Amino acid sequence: MQRVFISDLHLENHESPRFQRFAECLSAESVWADEIYLLGDLMEMWVGDDDDTPLARNVTQVLAAAADRAGVFLMHGNRDFLFGDGFALRAHLQLLEAPHLIDGDVLLSHGDAWCIDDQAYQQMRSMFRSAAWQDDILAKPLDERKALGQMLRAQSRAENANKSSNIMDVNVSAVMQSAAAHNARTLIHGHTHRPGRHEKDDTRRYVLGSWERCGWLLRQSGAHFQLECFSLARRYESGTAHPAR
Repeated sequence: MQRVFISDLHLENHESPRFQRFAECLSAESVWADEIYLLGDLMEMWVGDDDDTPLARNVTQVLAAAADRAGVFLMHGNRDFLFGDGFALRAHLQLLEAPHLIDGDVLLSHGDAWCIDDQAYQQMRSMFRSAAWQDDILAKPLDERKALGQMLRAQSRAENANKSSNIMDVNVSAVMQSAAAHNARTLIHGHTHRPGRHEKDDTRRYVLGSWERCGWLLRQSGAHFQLECFSLARRYESGTAHPAR
C-alpha cells in the first residue's frame, strides 16, 4: 500500500504559498499514492460547511480532484472540528473519527486527545466536540460564526503564549495506553508541531510537522515509513521532498 499522511497546514488564504504547495502536493501525490490521509488542522478555522470564502471553495476543488485519483481521508483537528458530511460529499472524501486503525496495527490520530496534561485545553475540547455545542453553533448565522471563530482563535493564541511547552505535548503514557488498547505497533499524529520519530517498547510513533518554515509529509511504501520535508517557497513536485533528519 502506498500512502501519504499530512496534518497541520492551518490554511488561511487560497493565494498563499502554503495553499499553492498543498494543491501541488495533492496533485502530484495522488498519482502515486493509493490513499492520502489528512490528520487534522487542514484549516486554521472552519465555521461550517456553508463557508462561502474563496479558500473554502478552492480547498474543496483541490481535494475533489485528488480524490478522483486516490482515496482521500480527513480527520478533524482542533481548528476544523466542524467539518461535516456536506463538505465531505462535495470534496469526495471520507471523514474519520480519531483514533482510527488501519492495516490492523497502525493507529492514526490528530494527537490533541493525548495532550492530557493540558487540562484546560481538554475541558474546552470536550465542549467543542459535543453534539449539543456544535448544533448550537451551526444554528447561528454564518457571519456570527465567523466572528466567533476569530474570537476563539485570538483567545487560544493568548492562552497558549502563557502555557508551559511541556503540557502542550502528548503524554507518552496516554499514547502507549491507546496503542495497547488498539494493539497498534505504529502511531501517526500531528497537533504538537514537533515533527519526529519516537520508539518505545517496540512501538514507533511518527509526529507530523506543521506547514510553517517548510511542508511536511509521512510517506508509506509497504512496511516502510519516511518523514519528509520540502520547501514552501518552490513548486512542489513528487520526489522533491527530502528525508527529515
